[in-house]
Amino acid sequence: MRLDRDAWRALRADAPMTLSAVELDALRGINEEITPEEVEDVYLPLTRLLNLYVSAVQELHRVTATFLGDPEAPRAPFLIGLAGSVSAGKSTTARVLQALLARWPNSPRVDLVTTDGFLYPNAELERRGLMRRKGFPESYDRAALLRFTSQLKAGLDEVSCPVYSHARYDIVPDERIVLRRPDIVIIEGLNVLQHGAQPGRAFVADFFDFSIYLDAEIADLRHWYVHRFLRLRDTAFQSPGAYFHRYAALTDEEAEHEARKLWREINEVNLKRNILPTRERATLILKKGEDHRIQEVMLRRI
Repeated sequence: MRLDRDAWRALRADAPMTLSAVELDALRGINEEITPEEVEDVYLPLTRLLNLYVSAVQELHRVTATFLGDPEAPRAPFLIGLAGSVSAGKSTTARVLQALLARWPNSPRVDLVTTDGFLYPNAELERRGLMRRKGFPESYDRAALLRFTSQLKAGLDEVSCPVYSHARYDIVPDERIVLRRPDIVIIEGLNVLQHGAQPGRAFVADFFDFSIYLDAEIADLRHWYVHRFLRLRDTAFQSPGAYFHRYAALTDEEAEHEARKLWREINEVNLKRNILPTRERATLILKKGEDHRIQEVMLRRI
């Protein structure tokens, strides 16, 4: 089903706006000025839909447990996969969804996990010759990510995952994020909708109850990537301890040249080869225009 913005906005119904302007400002990414209007028009209808999905899945769990004679069986969290290119705005979308979902009347526990934590440490990527392919499927510890997701779906009391530092551009040793019986988990990453050709093999996407792909034209993604690189040069890259501190002294022209080169040689290759082919597997696609506003929503029929 294809719905333009007006048709999608009408599906908000009576879903209340629960984020203040100050709270929304704290959720914005460095590259995206998300507005209250965007939340009301796009994200409130989406969270209303997700609420209906979660309720349906929870009811399915209840009747299945009753059928099996085990009404006290642990309930698995509802898993939402969020995929899309570098610079598409996945992090902002994930944070806004987390904040809105956690404010439903029943106050569910909503956790957010990024697959960056499952990248191999830089030392291992260097050993494998993959530093220039960071973010490609082969740069992740896919077995660990699959194990983490399956443990969530098993309803374990505690499940943990590694921590990634964007400043260090590496896994943080001996640090873990611990999830304790969440109701909903958003798993955000470039390749979370990835599948493979091996018959009978499980993939992370197999465990999702709902999946979202954040889509945009490649030219817009490139423009946003370059703009973000320039912003980071003036902010995060200025820290002497930052992995990309070597870019801090670049002129505008030099920084733009470097950003375009990184996009062309790494990120666009990954997008075309690995990320974009997974788009049609999503339950819902959010299509952005050049101004970052969602223009169209595509929802898979059940």
